[in-house]
Amino acid sequence: MRDLVEQVIDGQGRRGAVAGGARRGRTVTVNRRESPLSWLAARGLIDARQNEAGERLRADYERAALAPAVTMRWVPRVDGGTAESMHPTEACVAAKRRFDAAIADSGRGLADILWRVVCAGESLPDSERALDWPARSGRLVLSLALDRLADHYRLP
Repeated sequence: MRDLVEQVIDGQGRRGAVAGGARRGRTVTVNRRESPLSWLAARGLIDARQNEAGERLRADYERAALAPAVTMRWVPRVDGGTAESMHPTEACVAAKRRFDAAIADSGRGLADILWRVVCAGESLPDSERALDWPARSGRLVLSLALDRLADHYRLP
């Protein structure tokens, strides 16, 4: 799905909404439903192996239900009720173990950027500011983290 909005870019590269339809300075069209990882992959800033590793980590993060929740979690059975598949609670625990192992294998210094960009969906500039890193250093560190993650998943 696409949710395109027009945003203004200021001198420091920060984006803001276009006020009242008036365009001042540079503008950019942003798809708000696109994850930062898929944005980087679409522009060739990370390769397919790194993207696959990040998507696997994000999938385990979501299956493990690690994101903050505001309401109670109702888990419906989607397997048709067969006894052969894993119970939703067991699947959640298994995903949490896979997520923890992948984060541990990535290393202490790289886990922060992986979690922020891949799991929390923060943009690279926002992650750099939150971690007090120099501008445009996040992509290099994220690439290293995704390479380690791909090695963990034994991707070709």
